[in-house]
Amino acid sequence: MGIPVHSSYKSPFYLTLKTTNAALFTIAKTWKQPKCPSTDNWIRKMWYIYTVEYYSAIKNNKIMPFAATWMELETLILSEVSQKEKDNYHMILLLSGI
Repeated sequence: MGIPVHSSYKSPFYLTLKTTNAALFTIAKTWKQPKCPSTDNWIRKMWYIYTVEYYSAIKNNKIMPFAATWMELETLILSEVSQKEKDNYHMILLLSGI
């Protein structure tokens, strides 16, 4: 006879891991999401919406009315990136004591 491939014995580590995972999934189900989405998530959603509208406009040959909206989104995204860089710079100054 050969060596059994699967044993019915469960190590204490396996049982602890399984219990911990079950507890984490229970917590995750009951955890309430924040009501206000983060700026990054909001930008990603807006980018997706505008991308879908852009391809729809191309398909229907109505690109010119859409161009102004696309430029507004681009300006918003660039200003958000710029603000994050400023925040990082100020945090470095604060931590270094300058």
